[in-house]
Amino acid sequence: MPLLDIRNLTIEFKTGDEWVKAVDRVSMTLTEGEIRGLVGESGSGKSLIAKAICGVNKDNWRVTADRMRFDDIDLLRLSARERRKLVGHNVSMIFQEPQSCLDPSERVGRQLMQNIPAWTYKGRWWQRFGWRKRRAIELLHRVGIKDHKDAMRSFPYELTEGECQKVMIAIALANQPRLLIADEPTNSMEPTTQAQIFRLLTRLNQNSNTTILLISHDLQMLSQWADKINVLYCGQTVETAPSKELVTMPHHPYTQALIRAIPDFGSAMPHKSRLNTLPGAIPLLEQLPIGCRLGPRCPY
Repeated sequence: MPLLDIRNLTIEFKTGDEWVKAVDRVSMTLTEGEIRGLVGESGSGKSLIAKAICGVNKDNWRVTADRMRFDDIDLLRLSARERRKLVGHNVSMIFQEPQSCLDPSERVGRQLMQNIPAWTYKGRWWQRFGWRKRRAIELLHRVGIKDHKDAMRSFPYELTEGECQKVMIAIALANQPRLLIADEPTNSMEPTTQAQIFRLLTRLNQNSNTTILLISHDLQMLSQWADKINVLYCGQTVETAPSKELVTMPHHPYTQALIRAIPDFGSAMPHKSRLNTLPGAIPLLEQLPIGCRLGPRCPY
């Protein structure tokens, strides 16, 4: 039985008197312990799908689906309170730009302890004193922050971006989630820091069997860490395949264009040679083409 089963998810925005489809009939099935990649350009609907899973919807959104089940529980039939309880116990999300997500006026240790829910305590009643601090230290060690004393008494602006992201991962792990959604977790980070974060997420997946949904615009990076990848273009899924198969044998023209755009640093490029790009621009949501949304830019 899949952990998360989504069929024909559609997300619409109300703009004036009209509804605009930002995500159009996206389907996805995640099994327990899987690392799934979700790749696409900015504005393709990746973050909207993540927010729809978590139930973070705005008033001008309309979210519909043929099926949206988490561990065989129909999310669409739950009340807002039941949905928050289910998501709060089983799902966590890591946002991009970690320094802006943390409160700059609170020390990191206090923020981490505030996000540890009471129901995660498993000890005896006489051991409750100071258990949140012990749990916070354990979480910091788990994400690779060895000097927990310095980290806990620091403010977010005193830490590096990589350390802030590790703190955000520690906060996300505080409720012991079964599904971890990482939305551009290494955006604008140095390559060495990116590798550290992805190694950390992979280790968490292997040790805790946590299912991870990795969202990124970098196909080359996702292919190294994800088991399977969904490619999005303009709110639609254009291709889904195992990572190695997607990189070696892409079928959709958009996926092929993404593969060709990956720079090959192993071979020299001729002087003034053109970069591999897809002609044209992404269509506006209000002016989508009929049929395949890649149609006006398709090289075939």
